[in-house]
Amino acid sequence: MNPIELIQTKRDGGTHTPEDLKEWIHSYVRKEVADYQMSAWLMAVFLKGMTAQETSALTDAMVTSGEVLDLGDHFEQSADKHSTGGVGDKTSLVTIPLAASCGVKVAKMSGRGLGHTGGTIDKLESIPGFRTSISKEEFLSQLEVLGLVIAGQTADLAPADKLMYALRDVTATVEALPLIASSIMSKKIAAGAKNIVLDVKYGQGAFMKTVDDAVRLAHAMVNIGQHLQRNVVAYVTDMNQPLGHAIGNALEVQEAIDTLKGQGPKDLLSVSVQLASEMVSLALSMPLDQATETVQTSLRSGKALEMLKQMIVHQGGEWEDTVDQPKLPIAPVQIPVIAPVSGYIAKMDALAIGRIVMGLGAGRIRKEDDIDPRPGIIFHLTVGDFVEKGQEYATIYARTDAEAEQAKTALDPTLTFVQESLPASPLIYARVTTDNTEYYTA
Repeated sequence: MNPIELIQTKRDGGTHTPEDLKEWIHSYVRKEVADYQMSAWLMAVFLKGMTAQETSALTDAMVTSGEVLDLGDHFEQSADKHSTGGVGDKTSLVTIPLAASCGVKVAKMSGRGLGHTGGTIDKLESIPGFRTSISKEEFLSQLEVLGLVIAGQTADLAPADKLMYALRDVTATVEALPLIASSIMSKKIAAGAKNIVLDVKYGQGAFMKTVDDAVRLAHAMVNIGQHLQRNVVAYVTDMNQPLGHAIGNALEVQEAIDTLKGQGPKDLLSVSVQLASEMVSLALSMPLDQATETVQTSLRSGKALEMLKQMIVHQGGEWEDTVDQPKLPIAPVQIPVIAPVSGYIAKMDALAIGRIVMGLGAGRIRKEDDIDPRPGIIFHLTVGDFVEKGQEYATIYARTDAEAEQAKTALDPTLTFVQESLPASPLIYARVTTDNTEYYTA
């Protein structure tokens, strides 16, 4: 393979064969292709795009650049779930135990927070003692014993993705749709699941800002699954406002626990039940309406909460039996935020809110930063609710009085108040499969 010729082919709008892509990606992992050559190719892809077949072949090349996890006898009944990221998005902590409690085998490797979006691993590490770094042998053993395991991603799975993402991050090529789709799907497929459910976020608080871009990404990833013999269903969901009420790692774990106890916010419950039902439907070959009934029964019975408890304890986390939840740290400073006017909440700037929470210490500004699990914000109202002037609409959890006051000053401008109520927009916009795109209304 000649690197210059391959770069020229894509620069001029040509297409690559699966064999060329595999050799290109594997040669890069072996350090036989220079970073500057890969950077040139990434920019060519950004500008010229890739066909669906190329994108699938690229994904396969990234999958086979490292180890592929073998789930053995659990492969057919296995399912994984991935979200493209948002503010207050703790659906994995609800969806995964819901699906596992219904008999789905869930072996999930999750990532950390990226930018203003939170990561499942960061949230779970709010629980004292919880281990997210475990060996492959322990990972598979826990899957056998419990049917559920969530751990951090290993360097052996899809190593090409990690190397390529580091270049994309500094060459202004992150937003290329084929590169986003192959990055996400290569990790999911390498982690071994037969069935994959995707939650593709759109809006201010998401990486995909428009619903059309989110639908295109959903189609790209579903097509990759079809080409690589995986069952994939994608949901396109709203992230123009935070999901649920809590933002911040320990606060989000608490809200997930409350939801599994039947006391969580309606939007979080609705999305989580839909995603879990899809996982059950795919993994257990069950009609979706029957899968939904099964999930709701598990939620009401407490089986899903018990499943999460078993996983947390199995991975070393502290569980307080007297209150039936994990032990969680609490921020020392808590201050109310008061509405400056009366009116309906018409808009919540999820991106700005996410950045405020980052500033409180709940996220990373630099990759080497430590995360404090305690800070965050809990909103008591959401879009569409009416608030009276002087009413408390949120509580800030902070490490210091100064940080709390700074966040309080920044929070008011993130909300827009109007005098007349507005029609609701759909929380779930579309369901994308290989055969159909189904659109929802509010």
